[in-house]
Amino acid sequence: MSKSADPDRPAIAGIILAAGTSSRMGRPKQLLDWGERPLVRAIAETACTARLDEVIVVTRSADGAVTAALADLPVRIVPNPLAAAGQSTSLHAGIAALSPSIAAAVILLGDQPFVTAAIIEALVNAWRDHRAPIIAPVFAGTRGNPVLFDRSVFAELLAIEGDQGARGVIARNPARVHCVHFDDDRPLLDIDTPEAYAYARLVLESAR
Repeated sequence: MSKSADPDRPAIAGIILAAGTSSRMGRPKQLLDWGERPLVRAIAETACTARLDEVIVVTRSADGAVTAALADLPVRIVPNPLAAAGQSTSLHAGIAALSPSIAAAVILLGDQPFVTAAIIEALVNAWRDHRAPIIAPVFAGTRGNPVLFDRSVFAELLAIEGDQGARGVIARNPARVHCVHFDDDRPLLDIDTPEAYAYARLVLESAR
């Protein structure tokens, strides 16, 4: 159950999509070292720090290593036995697992470690202020992730098929998308290949 019971402060969840096959990486990217802990844990810790009311991590079915990496964190793990059919199935699994009281959900990708708690909280605050159906970040002029979706959009997310994310839902009606702008473009970095991982590690080290 979500933690928020205040009708004046609707509950907001985070859904971390971490069930990818890592085919381009050649090894499970969820378990890559990121700041001396697995990548999936680093992203889950960020979501927990953002004071979301509920955090769900969608994993591949029976993925014991990822589950172990999340041990002792206040997250709910949702296995997706259909993960091989594409990202939409993980999105479906996460949305279906939400508590009934959840009014909106922030969809986070499990391979974008430069997304900060401050970014998530800025999206949440924008939703509380504007109540737009979709709240999206723009990093140095480029729209990226994570994206917050109001419950009114959940049915459209559940209708996505195949290896597709929510890009089509966002593009369907630009008038219902409220953008939050950030100067930093590092959150756009994702880790799909060994080369991208090596570059992201260099960026991480240079920021210390």
